Amino acid sequence: MSYIAVLKEKRILVVGAGTTGKSVASFLASISATFSVIDEEILVLDSFDVLNNLPNDNSFDIAIVSPGWRKDHPVFTSLHAQGTEVISELDFAWLLKQELNPEQKWLALTGTNGKTTTVQMLESILISAGVSAVACGNVGRTVVEAVTNPKRFSVLALELSSFQISWSSLPEYEAISILNIAEDHIDWHGTFAEYAQAKLKLLSQTSIALLNLGDSEVDLRSAGWNGRKIFFGLETPQAGEIGLVEELLSERAYVNSSDSAEVIAELSDVQPSVPHNVSNAMAAAGLALAIGIAHPTVKSGLANFKLDRHRLELISSRDGIKWVNDSKATNPHAASAALLSHLSNIWIAGGLAKGAKMDDLILRTSSRIKAAIIIGKDGELIASALTKHAPKVRLYRISSEQGAEDLMDRVVSCAMDIASDGDTVLLAPACASMDQFKSYVERGDLFAASVTRLVGR
Repeated sequence: MSYIAVLKEKRILVVGAGTTGKSVASFLASISATFSVIDEEILVLDSFDVLNNLPNDNSFDIAIVSPGWRKDHPVFTSLHAQGTEVISELDFAWLLKQELNPEQKWLALTGTNGKTTTVQMLESILISAGVSAVACGNVGRTVVEAVTNPKRFSVLALELSSFQISWSSLPEYEAISILNIAEDHIDWHGTFAEYAQAKLKLLSQTSIALLNLGDSEVDLRSAGWNGRKIFFGLETPQAGEIGLVEELLSERAYVNSSDSAEVIAELSDVQPSVPHNVSNAMAAAGLALAIGIAHPTVKSGLANFKLDRHRLELISSRDGIKWVNDSKATNPHAASAALLSHLSNIWIAGGLAKGAKMDDLILRTSSRIKAAIIIGKDGELIASALTKHAPKVRLYRISSEQGAEDLMDRVVSCAMDIASDGDTVLLAPACASMDQFKSYVERGDLFAASVTRLVGR
């Protein structure tokens, strides 16, 4: 009997009523399966009622879990006690794929930062090659949506969070990439070691891995893996690597001879050509090459790609001052990359730190910080680190009781008073946004709106 036919005979619980849970519920409804949805906060999901607690007669056969739920949640203790099969949305999608589109190839990437940009670069390359492909997972469509789409994509480019990887074990990836590993989501994983281990778990589900040679955590923690490692970095590539030769992205990993090299793209094809974005391009190119995409097509795909909003987004450039929105920098590692992309920053920072420490960030970037405008619940973590490690950096604390829009107007007005010719006013908060904004998107949008209104284009 097919897997989908089996599902129709089971009593199913969808755990989580957010974006992932909604897509799972929609698919189950489309096959007339019997299911319930549970969530701690959401009461109604479209036309489906949502449980806030497990019923006393808990007799579910399968529970399909959205990735943000911690494994030690009491719901799972109860489900396991009743003998319920608990499966992640990612593994569920894999089982559906095996029936609906068994020839579909999965490419996956993860990292603390750069995931969305890199997976969108990969999607651009695949589309330039004429491949029926889509980016999904932690960006755009959920994996279930992508697998069950009537288009029956030939390739899925999956952006995977540590939560998704931690919950998953079934997919077999054609190739994977680990971009970087830095402190993040400690509140969910408990320790940095557990967080890093979740990222490295992808290695057990592939035979080819694109690994960042410039990231010591990736390099050291992958040392014991015996699959095919293709390192990428910003130096001249050695045999089996991808790297930079003057103004050219070059590879010595997929060529016929270890003595030869092949040009992937020109540095100017990657915009902006800042170091972390060039690394992203190398990872995307390496994944595409792993499934046989031709070099000229990789070049075209990279050249056609444009950064998404809220990632080093130039909002305004007036009187020698640049105003840049990098609201997607929700952890210290991402903020570091943004700060090092400019020489003199008026840095807007703060929000929810998610258990992260700020000392290493300040030690690495203090020479690029002229002044810091501190906002948010955990802003004082950043202020304390600056006071300790960079006491000459001027601090400005901004708050507002009038809401998020007024807060951002106050931030921009403060920056206008501080900034001078040659400075970059950079929103790269190193923190999540939900203490003062609905999302990093709203935070970035309000910053852009305030700059446009108060500074002009």
